[in-house]
Amino acid sequence: MRKQIVAGNWKMNTNIAEGISLALELRELENKFNDNIEVVVIPPFTHISEISNVLSDTDIKIGAQNCASEEKGAYTGEISAEMIASLEAKYVTIGHSERRAYYGETNSILNKKVKLAIKNNLTPIYCCGEKLEEREAKNHFDVVKTQISEGLFDLDNKDFSKIVIAYEPVWAIGTGVTASPEQAQEIHEFIRNIITEKYGKEIAENISILYGGSVKPSNANEIFGKTDVDGGLIGGAALKSNDFMGIINAF
Repeated sequence: MRKQIVAGNWKMNTNIAEGISLALELRELENKFNDNIEVVVIPPFTHISEISNVLSDTDIKIGAQNCASEEKGAYTGEISAEMIASLEAKYVTIGHSERRAYYGETNSILNKKVKLAIKNNLTPIYCCGEKLEEREAKNHFDVVKTQISEGLFDLDNKDFSKIVIAYEPVWAIGTGVTASPEQAQEIHEFIRNIITEKYGKEIAENISILYGGSVKPSNANEIFGKTDVDGGLIGGAALKSNDFMGIINAF
């Protein structure tokens, strides 16, 4: 069975003291979490070491929000996959819509990042999703297929099996608008089908596909109840420990 995952992306929020406080709250709540869910927190780079220490004796995994597209060298300000792995992180988000939109990250660049993440035993959470105008033009299937095929489809079966995919409609991120459960299921099923065409049914059935976009405790149960939705990549609600717990327990 594929993993069910709830990952909390803190984005550029919390200073180190606030981050530690939030991690301590999650640690105290962990015994109330659904035992069958892989829980991941994804703080800013500056917090990873401290948060990892706070959560070291829990089952909560740590992730990073990005990694460099190069292995090492004269890339001032960049953080390599190897550096992230050395901090005991297990996951890294790659291709978040904000990275694509604000920093010009292309599928080609993201492909390099995915390979470096895998090389350093990190699980990439590879993000895909369409903008509002692409959805309205009914191009969303093509957009998502291109993002996935150009970013991932040169991986061999073994490496592709190490990927987690997160579908995040850009029009639903931070807007309060959420894709309907039916819309989420439709695109998740589409993603699983194109994976089946490329890698076969067994691999496709074992890939976790997360939904991201204004998930809250009030709507998580309905979204997660869909056959091809295996969890969530959570933004704002991940900054409130009780909301995050409510989402974790929505399965």
